[in-house]
Amino acid sequence: MKLLQINVTCNQGSTGGIAEQVGLLMKEYGWDVYLCHGARYVEPSQLKTYLIGNKCGEYLHALKSLLFDADGFGSTRATMKLVEYIKQVKPNLIQIHNLHGYYVNYKILFKYLNTTSIPIVMTLHDCWAFTGHCIHFVTVDCEKWKSGCGKCPQICSVPKSLVFDRSKRNFEQKKKYIAGNRNLHLVCVSKWIEDFLHQSMYKEHPIHLIRNGIDLSVYRPTVEKKKDKFRILGVSNPWSKDKGLYDIYELRNMLPLDEYDITLVGLKKLQKEVLPKGINGILRTNNKLELVDLYSASDVFINLTYADTYPTTNLEALACGTPVITYRTGGSPESLSEDTGIVIEQGDVKALAEAIKKMRVNPFASNTCRKRATELFDKNELFMDYVKLYELHNAECVVTIIS
Repeated sequence: MKLLQINVTCNQGSTGGIAEQVGLLMKEYGWDVYLCHGARYVEPSQLKTYLIGNKCGEYLHALKSLLFDADGFGSTRATMKLVEYIKQVKPNLIQIHNLHGYYVNYKILFKYLNTTSIPIVMTLHDCWAFTGHCIHFVTVDCEKWKSGCGKCPQICSVPKSLVFDRSKRNFEQKKKYIAGNRNLHLVCVSKWIEDFLHQSMYKEHPIHLIRNGIDLSVYRPTVEKKKDKFRILGVSNPWSKDKGLYDIYELRNMLPLDEYDITLVGLKKLQKEVLPKGINGILRTNNKLELVDLYSASDVFINLTYADTYPTTNLEALACGTPVITYRTGGSPESLSEDTGIVIEQGDVKALAEAIKKMRVNPFASNTCRKRATELFDKNELFMDYVKLYELHNAECVVTIIS
């Protein structure tokens, strides 16, 4: 049996890590696993890898998208070669993660896939697959994605377009080519996005909920928390206004410098250089052990995102014994309980500061956070649902072909 995965990254970031771990699990069950990936975000993988195009092609794709609102319509030659590779591998099932990211032409890809009987599973890590442009629409409370986009209020958001708004065309193309595939199953990583998907262009397709999991042998308490200061940690890649960067600047002014320490991981070099006094900046790191030590040494992890589906950083912090304070955003609160975290309303920095002060006086138990992670976020248990889905979906398609 052969599984072929498609993702913008190779063993990097949350989607890259998930693709890698799912692939390794399928190898344990005797499957040959192939990972087809973009060129810009690549780390060593234990899977059989195939590079889709090159960095130059992705930059040209990004430029086309920037001018013509055409994310997913560049990379023509690279995608034609990918199709030939798929024909060569002859996979029993294809798993798609993120299609956006300027590395693949989904129209060319699905024009081919729609002529085959190959079972397809697509995991939605954000909302891009059922909108005409944006990755997340909740920041502007838009509902055009339910019936057809156009005049996009987020045309300047990622994937940014400076000249044309082709969100209506993009919506129709996704509906025709991706949602038009008869062998497609959808996977949601949170209840939040699952609720949206049942109202989207994919509502007639089978929809499954499989939450993200993490490696609990890696993410675990490694260092003791010091008592000299209350340590606050934020992790993002990249940092921006929508990730709460400026809210953290405001937070810094509300907490005494000699009592509270704030560290941000994942900053760009320029962002680090202009940080306000009292905020420690660390550039993006691929060293998981370094990140684990930072999680473990912190007294609280803060996630101030304004748009997210089911952030794995929350899971990683809890697994390292650190409680979480998050905005009520997307699926972020779904990972917390009353004794492992606090949920506050978006943008209420005053409430955030009060929650941190409260947590300092009455700290949450580190072992309770770890216990929740071991019970709910073990990748070895959660990703078994992918094994079951692959075997079921593949069997269904075989029956369909025979009949």
